[in-house]
Amino acid sequence: MNNFLTGIDHIQIAAPPSSEDAARNFYGELLGMREIPKPENLKARGGCWFQCGSQEVHIGIQQDFIPAKKAHPGFTVNALEQLKLRLEEAQYMISEEPPIEGRSRFLTHDPFGNRIEFLAFE
Repeated sequence: MNNFLTGIDHIQIAAPPSSEDAARNFYGELLGMREIPKPENLKARGGCWFQCGSQEVHIGIQQDFIPAKKAHPGFTVNALEQLKLRLEEAQYMISEEPPIEGRSRFLTHDPFGNRIEFLAFE
């Protein structure tokens, strides 16, 4: 069987209309992702894009937005406890989760209610 897939280019996380500033604050300022320019032909759709390692995180505007409560991205981090403290200081609720296969982890929600997981290899 041919293995057609070679990796993940980007993930898209939905957000409500006019939420770009909140996305920039959470994904850019709080999490430290670098915002990257959207292609000209997509700018009118709204939203914003970020670099995360060699992948991209696209925040896409959805008119009938409903937060993702189960589906979620899992971001790897190099300072899990420090990130947890940073999020708590910014008033984000943390949900402790048991480690899985040598990875410590916790969950939170972005400003729009989307579930987000953070993991660190032990």
